[in-house]
Amino acid sequence: MLSKKTKYGIKALTYLARRENNEPVQIAEIAKNEHISIKFLESILLLLRNSGFLGAKKGKGGGYYLIKEPKDISMAKVYRILEGPIALLPCASHNFYEKCDDCDDESTCAARRLMTEVRDNTLKILESNSLADIAF
Repeated sequence: MLSKKTKYGIKALTYLARRENNEPVQIAEIAKNEHISIKFLESILLLLRNSGFLGAKKGKGGGYYLIKEPKDISMAKVYRILEGPIALLPCASHNFYEKCDDCDDESTCAARRLMTEVRDNTLKILESNSLADIAF
């Protein structure tokens, strides 16, 4: 199941992408319009800023803004930043691979085969959608 952190991160990014201009938006505005706790949203936006998706301006007229065009923001990258691995099992992950302790032979493991297929299809969907695709 998708975490609230990832769901709210996607909601915040789409809110920023839908703005007519790319001027900074205060956290309180995003939180109010997207029904997200300000404290929780602060931590999400900071993570997205540190990951290179958002910029921030302090002071009057400050807030968060996109530093990339929505078409250049891959939902697979957003997912990995907010949620972690796309694969549901560590042995089926491209970027976060770990051998399972309880597995004698990965090549014959039915769970790994199934979860690799789930990962591949999920990755295909996430990689083929940008922020622009889902925001507009």
